[in-house]
Amino acid sequence: MRKYRLPVRTGLCTTPHPKREEAMLLHETKEGVTTLTLNRPDKGNALSAELVEALIDGILRTVEDASVHTLLFTAASKHFCTGFDLSDLAASSDGDLLHRFVRVEQLLQLVWRAPIRTVALVQGRAWGAGADLFAACEQRVCAANTSFRFPGTRFGLVLGTRRLSERVGGDCARRWLLGGAEVSASEALAAGLATRLVTVDERAGSAASLGAPVLDRETNAALRALTRRDDDDRDLAELVRSAMRPGLKARIEAYVAGLRKQGS
Repeated sequence: MRKYRLPVRTGLCTTPHPKREEAMLLHETKEGVTTLTLNRPDKGNALSAELVEALIDGILRTVEDASVHTLLFTAASKHFCTGFDLSDLAASSDGDLLHRFVRVEQLLQLVWRAPIRTVALVQGRAWGAGADLFAACEQRVCAANTSFRFPGTRFGLVLGTRRLSERVGGDCARRWLLGGAEVSASEALAAGLATRLVTVDERAGSAASLGAPVLDRETNAALRALTRRDDDDRDLAELVRSAMRPGLKARIEAYVAGLRKQGS
C-alpha cells in the first residue's frame, strides 16, 4: 500500500496564525467527525492563498488524529466556494499564480488520497477549485440549489481534470470542461459527480447523520489506496506545464473581463 504523501513545504506558512485561520476556516471535531467550514462569506468562500494553506494544515492535522474517521467539508454562507480568489490578481505575477495553483493541486491530492472518509456538503456555487474540491471527496452531497462550473480550461489551465473524469467519465468531463457551462445539481447527480441530492433544509441533517464506518480505519485506508489510481505526479506535471505557458495572468485577466462583459 502506498504511503499517504504530504505536500512539499513551501515558503508559505502551512500553519496559519490561529486568529487568521479561525476567521477563514472553522474547525470542529465531534464523535470522530472533523468538520472544516470555509468561512469567507464576503468573498463567496473563494480560495485565497491563506485559505488553501489553512485547509492543507487542517487536513494534515485531521489525518494524524487516530480518533477521526471522517473529514467533512462545508461552508458558511449561501455559496460553498466560488473558486480561485482573484481579488489580488493585479498584484500577482505569472510565478505567483503558478505557485498558488500548485498548492491547490496539492490540496486536492491530499483529499483524494486521504486514508479516512471524506465528505463534501455543498450549496449554491461550487465553481472552479470549489468544484474540484467537491469532486475529490468520497461522498459528495449537494443541495438542490447547487451549481457547478469548471472554468480553468478557459484560461488554459489543466487542474483536477483526471479526478473529474474518474467521477463522470471522459466524454462527460470533456463536455463540461470544453463547454464551460453551469452544471445543475440534478445533472451532477445523474452523471455521478454528486452521490446524493438533498433539499436545502435537509443539509444540516445530512451532516448529523454521519456515523462511524463499518470497517476499521486501517482497512478503510488500504481499500482507498488500492482503488484510486496513482497519477499524482502526472497530474501535477500537467498542471505546471499548462500554467507555465507564457501569459497566464493575461489569460486570466481576459477571462475575468469576459465575465464582467457578460454580467456574470
